[in-house]
Amino acid sequence: MNRIAMLLVGLIAALHLYIAWFEIFAWTTRGPQVFSTFPVDLFEPTKSMAANQGLYNAFLAIGLLWSLFIRNAEWRFKVATCFLLFVAAAGIFGAVTVSQRIMFVQTVPAIIALIFVYLGYRQSSRAA
Repeated sequence: MNRIAMLLVGLIAALHLYIAWFEIFAWTTRGPQVFSTFPVDLFEPTKSMAANQGLYNAFLAIGLLWSLFIRNAEWRFKVATCFLLFVAAAGIFGAVTVSQRIMFVQTVPAIIALIFVYLGYRQSSRAA
């Protein structure tokens, strides 16, 4: 993976660590500010559901971070691609079911990173 691809994967991992923190620890405090159209009285009752979603976002972040530490180029490519596809799919689902804004926060960056991961892998495969 080239440096740009690694940077993008790292940034997307950081985004999902933030989302995980937000959903697990700040749902009732910061949530009403972020999701202003969601009724304030529903944040407390949905706290455990948000934490569960946060755990899944943590899994995405951990998978992306893991890909950065894999030494074998082929497996690094495969793991990064897998988790970026998970992020893109989650973003598409979120855009359809919650808000189209999610497409631009999750799916678009994941697809851009996928392109760079692919180009970096292809470039390193030709050099070998």
